[in-house]
Formats: sequence, C-alpha cells, structure tokens
Amino acid sequence: MGRGRSFAGETVPVRGVTLMRIIDTHCHAGLNWFQPVETLLGEMERNRVREAVLIQHRGTFDNDYLFKCAGRFPGRFKVVVLVDPEGSDQPGTLEALVGRGAAGVRLFPGSRLKEGDPLGLWRKAGELGVPVSCLGDAEQLGSQAFKELVDACPDTTIVVEHLAGAGHAEPPYELFTSALELAERPNAYIKVPGLGEIAQRPDRLGTGFRFDDVPPLFEMAREAFGAQRMMWGSDFPPSAGREGYQNALGGVQSHPAFTGDDDLEWVL
Repeated sequence: MGRGRSFAGETVPVRGVTLMRIIDTHCHAGLNWFQPVETLLGEMERNRVREAVLIQHRGTFDNDYLFKCAGRFPGRFKVVVLVDPEGSDQPGTLEALVGRGAAGVRLFPGSRLKEGDPLGLWRKAGELGVPVSCLGDAEQLGSQAFKELVDACPDTTIVVEHLAGAGHAEPPYELFTSALELAERPNAYIKVPGLGEIAQRPDRLGTGFRFDDVPPLFEMAREAFGAQRMMWGSDFPPSAGREGYQNALGGVQSHPAFTGDDDLEWVL
C-alpha cells in the first residue's frame, strides 16, 4: 500500500453533517491538567458538537471533577473514569463509580489485578454493561497477548483509542495492520482522531486547512472495522496543539474513507 496522498480538508460542514447529532467520544477536561470544561464547551458550541465523552486523563484517579462537569451540564457529557491501580478493591470501586453515573472505564493493555482474576476489572466492566476505553500503542494493541485478552472478555465492549495507537505510521504499516486484526472480535471498536495524529504538519501552511501525504490509515480501519464500529474523538485539548478542534472534526467530515450514505453519521 502506498505512502499516502495529498489531502485538503474542509473547514466548513459538508454533506449536511450540521444536521447530524455529532458526539465527540474522546476529550479531556481537568483542573490539575489540561483545561477546564468551559474551554471544551466553547469548542463544542462553535462546531455544533452536541455531546461529548470526558475521558479521565492519565494519573488522575479522583474522578469528582468530571462528575461535577456532567452534573453542571445535563445531557452534554458522559464520564469515563480511571480506577486507581493500587486500590485494594478495584472491581468494587468501578461498581461504585458506575453507580455514580460513570459510563465507562479507561484501562491499558497491561492492566491486570494483582490478586484474584488478573482480568477481573475488564470482566467487571462487561458485567456492569460499561465499555472499556483502552489506551495503547499499535505494538501493544496488536500483540497476541492483547488479542487473547479481548477474546477472554467477550462480554466486555473494548474501544481502542487513537486509531489503535497508529500515530505517524510508515509503510508497510505492519504494527497497525496487526492491531486492525482486533476487528475480527465483535466486541472491539476503534476511535478515529483528527488527521493531525496520523499525518505530519506541512512545512508551509496556506490560508486553508491542509495535510500533505496522508497515509491510508482511515481507509484501512474502515475496511477492517466498518463504519458502525468506528467513532470520532477530538482528543481535545491536545489536538489544539496539532490542527485544532475545528480541523480535527473537519478532517473526518471531509475524508473520502467515509463516503457511504450512513458512514459519516455512524462515525460522528
């Protein structure tokens, strides 16, 4: 498969997407790191994003702020929590957090309980009916060990973040291709980021939004997972240091990988 192609994204809504219910499935807010939720809300309002999933950022195991955000703005946010890996009863903690309204839990490919069932937290998420949002790189997510984990937890929905950790992958995309084998598991899903996560910023910027030499990673993911198991996530506010919120959305809205009648609606 070739290196890629030139891509000039639209910075305006296309194909009627302003009428869609757009959900940002991966963004962050905080007082100890990143930005307060009001900054995110401003971006959502400007770009007609109706709802968002607040993903707890690494190293923060007090989820109170995210719950407060969801409470202050009813109907706008769902919360995906982190559970302290040093906690004595992590499954019990997750159950309590779900009782408070948590819609999911963030785990890592190597997340294991030190006592009892090593995969107890992954299985607990399935038992509670909440998905796991999983952060890892393509090597971790494409490993046989992680595929066996997904197989061992068939009742748990596992959503791999950041296009399965593809990053700025280079041909022949061996690690990414291996990670895409997760699509063979019906409980696996994938998040689609802005183009800034997979394409290099141009040396010279014009007056409009543009990336050159975009690798065909969206197309590869679409072929493996299908649009119905893909979902857009801005990764705000880190995406502000790449192409910016509007372009992180616009790059997906305009991408030729999602040309089917319902593809874009599913992804967004």
